[in-house]
Amino acid sequence: MSENHHMAPGPCADSLSASVPGRDMDTVGRPLTVADVLTLPVLAAGQPQVVTGVDRLDRPVRWVHITELTDPASFLKGGELVLTTGMPLPEEPAGVRRYVDELADIGAAALVIELVRRYHRPPDALVHSCQARGLPLVTLAKDVNFLEVTQVLHALLLGNQTDAMRHTQRIHEAFTALTLRGAGPEDVVRTAAEMSGRTVVLENLVHQALICEPSGSTLEEALTGWEERSRATRPGDRTATSGPEGWLTAPVEYQGERWGRVAMLPARTDGPAFGPQDITVLERTAMALTVARLIHRMPWERAAHRDALRDLVEQRHRSAEDARARCAALGLPADRSRFVVILVDLHPGDEGSEPETRLFQELRTAGAPAIVGALAPDRIGVLLALRPSQPWHPIAERLYDTARGMAPQAVVCVGSEVTDLSDTARSFREAARVAEATPLGQPLPPDRSFHELSDIGLRRLLYAFREDTRIQEYTERQLGRLIDHDAQHGTDLLTTLRHHLESAGNKTTAARRGGLSRETMYQRLRTIERLLGCDLEAGEQRTELHVALTALDVLRAH
Repeated sequence: MSENHHMAPGPCADSLSASVPGRDMDTVGRPLTVADVLTLPVLAAGQPQVVTGVDRLDRPVRWVHITELTDPASFLKGGELVLTTGMPLPEEPAGVRRYVDELADIGAAALVIELVRRYHRPPDALVHSCQARGLPLVTLAKDVNFLEVTQVLHALLLGNQTDAMRHTQRIHEAFTALTLRGAGPEDVVRTAAEMSGRTVVLENLVHQALICEPSGSTLEEALTGWEERSRATRPGDRTATSGPEGWLTAPVEYQGERWGRVAMLPARTDGPAFGPQDITVLERTAMALTVARLIHRMPWERAAHRDALRDLVEQRHRSAEDARARCAALGLPADRSRFVVILVDLHPGDEGSEPETRLFQELRTAGAPAIVGALAPDRIGVLLALRPSQPWHPIAERLYDTARGMAPQAVVCVGSEVTDLSDTARSFREAARVAEATPLGQPLPPDRSFHELSDIGLRRLLYAFREDTRIQEYTERQLGRLIDHDAQHGTDLLTTLRHHLESAGNKTTAARRGGLSRETMYQRLRTIERLLGCDLEAGEQRTELHVALTALDVLRAH
């Protein structure tokens, strides 16, 4: 024989009068397979040997059939484990081949032959025929009570069917609850992954992975090379397993048209095949996603971009590899060497409809790969992936023009260029600091229409901290007595101090700016020094007062 594999006896099971043997196996929720059956004590006692079809032991067993007929296929419907003593086998090889062909054609799960009465080794014709048709052939070296085998297996199969029905009911109840509470696509996909124990991915028609819920793997493992792998898995009109990796996929529709699909990935290359429960989970997932698309009208591509950006900003990815895989699955070339973050503030009430979509379309027209998403109600984040020689300044200018078309008060702020995707969180923080330090109506730099970190001077730095009570307390401590004196006596010493500080301590220049005589200027400066308890000739104290006066201007303007 060309194949001769021994099956180790299965774990000890309870007697038939107690719980059904084999119920401790992990068979609930999936079909019982030939491999499962051979580990049961009732068959393991016969010392089973797998002669052919060792790679097909994952075939599901639907029923058990004992036969001593020469044409057993006429009583079968497919999926049966056929038990025989070998007595009915024809003598001539042609008859044996016909016997095996009938079993294979009807879809029998396996043929189990007892080598006790007629044969002590399987006939060569039987072995060759089973090999040719891919039918698992199992021999039993010792006598086995076939009736007891059928009793045990039928009890187990019926129990499994009952468990499967209960599990199916739980699946329907779970997804019905999601639909009734208006769950979003993230919740639906997460539930599918939890109920199946497998990675589930929602993608659109251009093979971009919008939502991925890994199970037993990482984002990197699930999404690396996603588009290429997905295109190799052809779409179908129904739930089915296809592609080189054996994905289970189901189409997702929206308003009667196919919008995308949801894919369930195999747990591992040697893991269990997809079963009826997995198909049920995926079909209910597709239905729930269709309903969610009707309820949540925001384009899911935009939601996927938004979530990806927020995870980058908050550094929520488990690893840099996970971040790169996720961005690449959304269409961003994550292997490029330069990345730039741009924030577009449209200010409340000025955004118009779907500003992210308009900005994304503008970037696509410009040939600039990007992820675009709303980071706040009035703030849109943009992550650009650039080729080594590709300039980003024209792209930022183009975004500004588009944003101004939607909101006249739009402000565009840019973070530092980074060379690794994992560093984009720093670029986001820098762009956010620039935005915080840029008041509404802030004049643009003379050579560009966007703001950078280098634009932040003292005034804009203080503007960024305008709501910090420490800035307010410092300003009041430095200038409060002077402001109170002006209010009580009708003087304008604060303006005199301003002219003095802006003149770098030159009293003549300060007097000219204020339209005062030098003697009056001297007198007012002495009053200011007395009120503030300071020396205006000291450079450090003049600096402190200048900072306080600038902060006062910022606070009053705000």
